[in-house]
Amino acid sequence: MAERNVHFKGFFGRKSLFRMFSITSILFMLSLLFVLRTTGRRHFFYLNVLPKSKILALSDEGYSQSSSQPLKKYNLFKCNPSKQVLKVYMYDLPPQFHFELLGWKAEGKSVWPDIRKMVPGYPGGLNLQHSIEYWLTLDLLLSEFADNSNGRSAIRVHNSSEADVIFVPFFSSVCYNLFSKLKPNQKKSTNVLLQEKLVQFLTAQEEWKRSGGKDHIILAHHPNSLLDARMKLWPAIFILSDFGRYPPTVANVEKDVIAPYKHVISNYDNDTSDFDSRPTLLYFQGAIYRKDGGSIRQELFYMLKDEKDVHFSFGSTLKGGVKQATNGMHSSKFCLNIAGDTPSSNRLFDAVASHCLPVIISDEIELPYEDVLDYSEFSIFVRTSDALKENFLINFIRSITREEWTRMWERLKDIENLFEYRYPSKDNDAVQMIWQAIARKVPAINLKVHKYSRYSRTPVTKEGGRKSFPLPKNIL
Repeated sequence: MAERNVHFKGFFGRKSLFRMFSITSILFMLSLLFVLRTTGRRHFFYLNVLPKSKILALSDEGYSQSSSQPLKKYNLFKCNPSKQVLKVYMYDLPPQFHFELLGWKAEGKSVWPDIRKMVPGYPGGLNLQHSIEYWLTLDLLLSEFADNSNGRSAIRVHNSSEADVIFVPFFSSVCYNLFSKLKPNQKKSTNVLLQEKLVQFLTAQEEWKRSGGKDHIILAHHPNSLLDARMKLWPAIFILSDFGRYPPTVANVEKDVIAPYKHVISNYDNDTSDFDSRPTLLYFQGAIYRKDGGSIRQELFYMLKDEKDVHFSFGSTLKGGVKQATNGMHSSKFCLNIAGDTPSSNRLFDAVASHCLPVIISDEIELPYEDVLDYSEFSIFVRTSDALKENFLINFIRSITREEWTRMWERLKDIENLFEYRYPSKDNDAVQMIWQAIARKVPAINLKVHKYSRYSRTPVTKEGGRKSFPLPKNIL
């Protein structure tokens, strides 16, 4: 009997525990459902009844609302540069800094030509390859007359506080090309004088003082342009062809933008060629004897000049040189782009316009929009040390099959538009791609400007003035 009672009590205890566990579980599930329903209603209520919060605005449709202001569009450019047009404030510099250098004469107090009636021309020949400032300035002027911003990457605004960047319309490349020599009775060339005036003007502007120049866009595409002013304006973003003649503290790929040259030879329109119809395997025509890193040209000349399907010769733009180069590139499978006095040259963009696969031998070269464009899809890269090995380059080029060449050649024709300068500009051409490259720098610009502003408010001295402290050297 005792054993039976013990068994009965054990059974009863286990049964009670099971019932208690079941009841607890059911109550827990009911409570959870209640919480979820309540939260869901509250969430639904907030989303559909209450005004959108700033956090929702940033992650949703770009709207914000305070308790006292109506709903308005919130500027999300600095959070998502791919979704909004770049706002550019352009200084109204006197005409002597821009179109007057092209021979345009201002009427009255006008600063800019009326481009709806007449667009000043740009000097031809090799001057064109560094004409970047001309195309970007025209694009900003035109943005004020455009019916809509579709396909446009930048617009001009007239309030600098609304702008993402500040544009400096100094035609530095043409200034160097045409006004570097001393005129009679001049102690300083026009090129040097304008650079001095530019520095004085910029450093006196409130926009420059506000950011230390870090949100300013300055164009110096010719390697020798802005030679005197660059060391004083280095906090700004430079638009350059390469960094060959800049110390890394003044210009570098993190801070600045590399822009393509404007090609000099003609586009290969209606190209019906193929691998077999281009008889020349490898083409180069240009200056062979160069200084600095360009000495490789001379060495490669002696290595390749006797190869039967290679054209490697001296050439210039004079005496029909451009026409000859155009015909040569249009009939070649591969075109050499070798480092010269600086890492880059216009030859790369001439090759693209010719649909001739570039062979790039320049270890220090930086390329336009390389953060979004994979050049290995349509270009061949060869290290300088490999190119100088006996027979390495020619054997390497010969090893590329018809199928490989055709695939890269088709890709080259696809991206050709990215390097075309036009007025009016078109969607994703060189002008719009440069604006987009600048836009991708804006978050980094903001970071620098905000850090620069940390010490902008200084303690008041006994005399009532502001006591200034030197900024830390590493803040830039």
